Amino acid sequence: MRTIAHLSDLHFGAVDPETVPEIVTAVAQADPDLVVVSGDLTQRARARQFAAARAFLDQLPRPQIVVPGNHDVPLWNLLARGFTPIEKYKRFIGPELEPFFADEEMAVLGLNTARAFTIQGGRINRRQAERVRAVFERSPEKAMRIVVTHHPFDDRRNVDRPNIVGRAAMAMRVFAIAGVDVVLSGHQHLARAASSAIRYPGHRALLVQAGTATSFRQRGETNSFNLLRVSGAKLAIDRLEWDPTAKQFTKASSVAFRETEEGWREVA
Repeated sequence: MRTIAHLSDLHFGAVDPETVPEIVTAVAQADPDLVVVSGDLTQRARARQFAAARAFLDQLPRPQIVVPGNHDVPLWNLLARGFTPIEKYKRFIGPELEPFFADEEMAVLGLNTARAFTIQGGRINRRQAERVRAVFERSPEKAMRIVVTHHPFDDRRNVDRPNIVGRAAMAMRVFAIAGVDVVLSGHQHLARAASSAIRYPGHRALLVQAGTATSFRQRGETNSFNLLRVSGAKLAIDRLEWDPTAKQFTKASSVAFRETEEGWREVA
């Protein structure tokens, strides 16, 4: 069995300071085999915000898979946005925008969906989708294949005009060929898990979103992060939620899934 701590939307520059040390403690207590951070490490891509995010990451267990989000691209500095949109991210967080981790039980690939000339949106291009296929072709056969993006592939709130990653349908077709089992993302500050077959008929990935881990920019949900436990064809997800009274992160919900030939099924 493997444990993944999935955090998203840290938004340093707009954090609730009480949550930061407590989430470090909660993640350490979970003793994860991998920490995933699915984008928006900063609020406005400023150097001091990236420095704070770097200090936070340094307190979390390793290995780590970290990808940028749209807030990690400068908004008001048009020159930086146009010519060096991700330079500060590379300087403070790391030069690899699409990191990869694999062992016998899981293979995890990050993709950069942040783009210079979008405010909130993101996009996957065909090169990135094909890289998913190429990388997972070389992964251990029985490993659970997991993709990490900032922008999600589903939005159950807005069915007609969903706030999802650009070229999602194209990417999902390639993901199906590559045998992608799970997609981890954030962006919406809402925690959920659902089969990709709901929006993309015939596809079988499990789409898992994390809420905002530390930001006070909440959207109807309190701060939270996910703990995923991978065991063969089974995946259990615990959502740990900030309790402002107890001043700690506590388990708020649990859900378990089993992967079948027809796709993921929730189990009791």
